[in-house]
Amino acid sequence: MADSTTPDIIYTKVDEAPELASASLLPVIRAFADAAGVSVGTKDISLAGRIIATFPEALSDNQKQSDDLAELGELVKTPEANVIKLPNISASVPQLVAAVKELQSQGYALPDYPEDPATDEEKAVRARYDSIKGSAVNPVLREGNSDRRAAEAVKNYAKANPHRMGEWVKDSKTRVASMSGGDFFSNERSATLDKAATAKIVLETADGEKVLKEGVSYPAGTVVDATFMSGKALDAFLADEIEKTKAEGTLFSLHMKATMMKVSDPIIFGHAVKEWLKPVFDKYGDKMKALGVNPASGMGDLLERVKDDAEIMAAIDAVRAERPPMYMVNSDKGITNLHVPSDVIIDASMPALIRDGGKGWGPDNAQHDTNCVIPDDSYAPVYDETIKFFKENGKLDPATVGTVQNLGLMAQKAEEYGSHPTTFEIPTDGTVKMVLDDGTVLHEHAVEAGDIWRSASARKAPIEDWVNLAIARQKATGYRAIFWLDANRAHDAELIAYVKPILEANGVADKFEIMAPREATRASLETITKGENTIAITGNVLRDYLTDLFPILELATSAKMLSIVKLMQGGGLFETGAGGSAPKHVQQLVEENHLRWDSLGEFCALGESLKFLADAKGNEKARVLGEAVDAATQGILDHGRSPSRKVGEPDNRDSHYWFARYWAEALAAQSKDADLAAHFAPIATALADKEADILAELAGAQGKPADLGGYYHTDADKTEKVMRPSASLNAIIG
Repeated sequence: MADSTTPDIIYTKVDEAPELASASLLPVIRAFADAAGVSVGTKDISLAGRIIATFPEALSDNQKQSDDLAELGELVKTPEANVIKLPNISASVPQLVAAVKELQSQGYALPDYPEDPATDEEKAVRARYDSIKGSAVNPVLREGNSDRRAAEAVKNYAKANPHRMGEWVKDSKTRVASMSGGDFFSNERSATLDKAATAKIVLETADGEKVLKEGVSYPAGTVVDATFMSGKALDAFLADEIEKTKAEGTLFSLHMKATMMKVSDPIIFGHAVKEWLKPVFDKYGDKMKALGVNPASGMGDLLERVKDDAEIMAAIDAVRAERPPMYMVNSDKGITNLHVPSDVIIDASMPALIRDGGKGWGPDNAQHDTNCVIPDDSYAPVYDETIKFFKENGKLDPATVGTVQNLGLMAQKAEEYGSHPTTFEIPTDGTVKMVLDDGTVLHEHAVEAGDIWRSASARKAPIEDWVNLAIARQKATGYRAIFWLDANRAHDAELIAYVKPILEANGVADKFEIMAPREATRASLETITKGENTIAITGNVLRDYLTDLFPILELATSAKMLSIVKLMQGGGLFETGAGGSAPKHVQQLVEENHLRWDSLGEFCALGESLKFLADAKGNEKARVLGEAVDAATQGILDHGRSPSRKVGEPDNRDSHYWFARYWAEALAAQSKDADLAAHFAPIATALADKEADILAELAGAQGKPADLGGYYHTDADKTEKVMRPSASLNAIIG
């Protein structure tokens, strides 16, 4: 809860490249904010921090740390919340295991992650670790719906400096493949509860009833879904697509989100690994299981476990020789699409492939047409229609294209983000039933062993807030506004029953359209191709997908988006863009001390946070600070001060120097607050006078390996030394 000691702004401590950038940028933010009487605190929501907070009994007193995520989860339910949230790791099992091993090597006596728990103690440890993996952070913090769009300065810069787009040809073989039945889409059931209820989920079998989950509470008006994917149908689909890919002469690629959908998608990923190596599993399955092989952990883990068995390795090589070439994460290092479940994240991988003209990187380090396998058909049509549109019309022109803004339903664990505790791999044939406390069977499905069953929900208050947010955004912009809802999909039909009466009650039904995702995709692409703008009003998963798809096409990146979460209790959460490429950035920094992470998202979020603070607390100095941030951000863009990709050229640290300088210059030049102008005038002068020294010191740090003292849990002193190498800049900022 907020109290008198709560900082005015909370800046989250995260992982990888965004956290390295914070070591350089946060001292600047704190120094400038202090001049306006604004306090900036931090809360640790990093993967390592969450692990440490989860096992206090295993640690010494100086190793323990508070559960900052839980504390933030309470803060965002108050009007005082003002949080700048950077992208954090949504951990897959391999990432979680690697983070635990690193912490153990640093002296943290944490228990191992039990991959196959047998005892009650191991099951308890596994349950605690499972609460950390996947998208554990976002559902806790997102107590509001999403308003995500390109900042005007960023969009104008992208038009004036259009990025390269790959050429699309009409006879491209690239396509999207998804299941025509037996998937989550086709099996979905949905209902809106007319009163508050508590449910249990049971599996009825020939041997009796097994309770999968109980005590699931829903307030009145909640939309509750249930669905399942057939394991047999999935396997048949994957086998068929592998053969079709080979016949077509394209790359095979699987596009999932094993981080967000932390239970269902790793299982589906495991099916793909097993199907790809089916002859090997058929012959050596028991032997591989004894070696600890779990297909859901990916090909990389599998190969490591069987590398000393020449017979199995030979069998794998033989199967690989018969398979079509695979889409590669890193062809230089032999890292395939199926190596690690978290390596290929659909909302980043599909837009990048589409931006490149439908081409994916193959094992020969060249680009080829690709079969994009997206098993579930719920949202695959978005990518399918996008590809069809570009085959027909050619690539987008970033210099003239309009923009797609997004308003996303995500508050209070809406939709799939809330499905993790209610997703199950079915152990035996039977019937899954969702039974309410009055005995009503809300949903039921006949299932087979190996099927994946899940339930998700969306509450009434977030849905109504989402629709009203859409009404306000459309009124403010006048843009074409489309609810991406499919009347033929069970869940969407329930949402439409909420949407239409609210629009009619507000007299704005004629301002909005309702379209299924496929039709909405084409309508949006047609609109922005004409240079006009549109608002995509979507559910949670589509919010996640579209706020990468359109920004990557429009701006070349989704990291520069303005992302505002208007918390339902009156606070503000300001998100700073996507972190999907963060691992590669860290790798480059460690190898050659060059960080290409672009902090433009942080700049945009900071400006909004300061202006929100001014409104919330009547601090006009904070407003002046925020307006000057906008001017500094514009200066970064106008003068080309964003980081370069190559060592020896300006990087993230250089952009922070320029940001500090432009910010100070804007504050010195403004006339709204004489005290701030007087305070920052000498700082602006010093930053300008020391330009040559600062840039030389920053450049001198590059070109040699950097020691961070860790990957998931870096050493603070070592990281500061790497990220603040300019003594001249540090002396001015303090």
